[in-house]
Amino acid sequence: MLGVVIHAPKDLRVEEIPATPLGPRDVQVRIASGGICGSDLHYYHHGGFGVVRIREPMALGHEIAGTVEKVGAEVSRVTVGQRVAVNPSRPCDDCRYCRAGQRNQCLDMRFIGSAMRFPHVQGGFRQALAVDERQAIPIAPGMTMAEAAMAEPLAVCLHAASRAGSLMGARVLVTGCGPIGALAVVAARFGGAAEIVVTDVSAYPLSLARSVGATHAINIAEDPKALAPYGQDKGGFDVLFEASGNEAALLGALEAVRPGGIVVQLGLGGDMKLPINLIVAKEIQLRGTFRFDGEFQLAVDLMGSGLIDVKPLVSQTIPFQRAVEAFELASDRSRAMKVQLSF
Repeated sequence: MLGVVIHAPKDLRVEEIPATPLGPRDVQVRIASGGICGSDLHYYHHGGFGVVRIREPMALGHEIAGTVEKVGAEVSRVTVGQRVAVNPSRPCDDCRYCRAGQRNQCLDMRFIGSAMRFPHVQGGFRQALAVDERQAIPIAPGMTMAEAAMAEPLAVCLHAASRAGSLMGARVLVTGCGPIGALAVVAARFGGAAEIVVTDVSAYPLSLARSVGATHAINIAEDPKALAPYGQDKGGFDVLFEASGNEAALLGALEAVRPGGIVVQLGLGGDMKLPINLIVAKEIQLRGTFRFDGEFQLAVDLMGSGLIDVKPLVSQTIPFQRAVEAFELASDRSRAMKVQLSF
């Protein structure tokens, strides 16, 4: 069993790792595809993010899909040979938040490839992984494994869209066009947004955002004042999806949000200073968004039915044995959108 394991910043190794045990209600999935997420890159470059730090070697990866190759004695939901997207979330279903329907806020969450708890929850960048049968979501016959591995980031953005409320006919601004920003465009377009303006500091992600539904793209690096016209008459955007995690991006976009508008903060980049006077005076609603719950199944269903197409966003696929090369490429936003590992 080989896996992609982070030991320390810039110390990423492809090495033998223990197989995960198969319980009576578990299924073992032979992994086929795994997408490199922003959090994986934080572990790779910095050893973590915020207060979350690597304290032991950990297999990375939580955007994964594969084929069921073994099932536990009590499994009833899936069968050997089924192709599945793996939901990395495993809430306890017993804490106060799970019982209240906020399972993404679970007090005892086990999230694949996360160092938030210790011992860490080992990740899915490995040749095979055992998960609870409820985490193995069957995919449509025509869906590729690459698409299935995009279910997790798409679910993140579908949840963010739900936090914004109705997007039908809305004017939407998305700041930051990495994979999450681009998928926020996809979610907003699916939700019926009439206008979707995107900003970034690089031409490549902006071009891909246009290909999946953005109506106008602004390169802030080339034209720092390009958002100024949108700030006339106190702003015109109904919803802002801030996907960069950059304080300057948020501050620059707030002027363009109309009074009473909604800001959904998707990007994580550390603490920020906020212009509270502006937020108060314009009655802007600032909303957080964290992971997902039922949106994972929805993401699989929407891709499987052809209602959402994420294929243009998978920019490169690299064998997992070349993981370091893949992580370096995924860090170069001028050349890569979503880099996936093949297993």
